[in-house]
Amino acid sequence: MSLRVSLAPYKRTSHLVIRLYVKNQVICRCKVCYVIKHLRKPYPLKQAPKKEYFEIPWASLRAKVEPSFAERSLIYHKDYLTNGRLVVSKAISISDSQVLTAEGRLVTYDYLVMPQATMIPTQTKSERLKEYKQPGEIAVDFPDKKVVLVHEGSRLLEFIGPKAADKTLEWLKSKRVEVKLRQSVDLNNSSEGNNTYITSSGEIIKADCLFVCTGRPPGSSWLQETILKNSVDGLGRLKVDENLRVKGFKNIFAIGDITDVREIKQGYLAQKHALIAAKNLKVMMRGEKEKKMASYKPHSIKVVVSLGRQDAVAQFPLTTLIGLVPGFIKSKDLFVGKTRKQLGLDPHLVDY
Repeated sequence: MSLRVSLAPYKRTSHLVIRLYVKNQVICRCKVCYVIKHLRKPYPLKQAPKKEYFEIPWASLRAKVEPSFAERSLIYHKDYLTNGRLVVSKAISISDSQVLTAEGRLVTYDYLVMPQATMIPTQTKSERLKEYKQPGEIAVDFPDKKVVLVHEGSRLLEFIGPKAADKTLEWLKSKRVEVKLRQSVDLNNSSEGNNTYITSSGEIIKADCLFVCTGRPPGSSWLQETILKNSVDGLGRLKVDENLRVKGFKNIFAIGDITDVREIKQGYLAQKHALIAAKNLKVMMRGEKEKKMASYKPHSIKVVVSLGRQDAVAQFPLTTLIGLVPGFIKSKDLFVGKTRKQLGLDPHLVDY
C-alpha cells in the first residue's frame, strides 16, 4: 500500500451568511462563528449558512485517520447560535443595501462582513463524516505504508523560514517519507482509476490513496459583478483598511484569507480578524466615534505546524523548534478543544 500527498499552502473553506435580526444587520460567509460569539449579546442574530455545520479546517487531515476527532471538529451552527434563527442560503450578489441569495431572496443589511470563501460542494455533516471515514482503514498504521510527498517548490513550508523547512524535511525522511521537490502532478491528466500519477518530470507514481493538499484561490470571482468589484485586487482578495473595513466602504468588513492583509494565512489569525470586526461592529452599532474602533496590525511569523499526533515544528521570531515540545502546544488536539471552548461548547463532547 502506498500513499501520495501533494502539498501546497493550505486554504480554509466554507460559506456562511449572517445578519442581525433587529435594525442593524450583517451578512457574511465564514469564520463568522467568532463574530457571532462576540456579538450575540445583546444583539439577536439571524444566520443563514450554506452548510449546516462549521468545520475546523486545520483538523481535516487528522479527522481522516481518527473518526472520533472528525466528530468533534464538525460543529452544528445551531449548537453555538443559541439565540438566533438558522436559515440555509448562499449569497450570490451584493448591492449597496441588499444581499441576493441563490434562492432569490433579498436580505437588507446595514453592515456586511465578507470572510474567506472557497468554492466547495455543499455536504451535510453526516455526509462529511462518512467521507472522512473512508480512508481510515488504510491509515491506521502509517509505519507500514509508503508515503510519497510531491511539492513543486524548492523547499517545504515556503510560507515560513528555511530552518523550519529543513527540520521538517529531515523529520519526514526519518519516517521514511519520500519527498519529491520541484515537481507537481497534473491531476487532469492522471489516471486516478488506475492509481497512476505522472509528475511534471515524467516520473510515474502508483498510489492506492491520494490526498490533494494544494490551496485553492479565494472564491471571490462573483464579487466582480457586485459593488465590491473595484475593491478586489489582482489576487482576488479584498483590499481592507486598518479597521478591516473594505476600502471605499464604511459599513463593509472583510476577514480571513480573502483580505489583502500582508501576513501568513492561518486559522488563528482569521480568528483574530473576526474579533476585531466584532469589536468594531459594536462600536458602530452603538453610534460611537470611529476613533474608538480597533486597528488590526499584521502579526509577525509565529507558526506551529503539526507533524503527526506528537511532534510539530514551530517557528518563532528568535528560534525554530521541532519535536515533542512544539507538538505539546498543537499536535495533540490541534486546538480543536480550544476552538470549541471559544464557541461556548464542551471541548471534549461530541455533538449529535
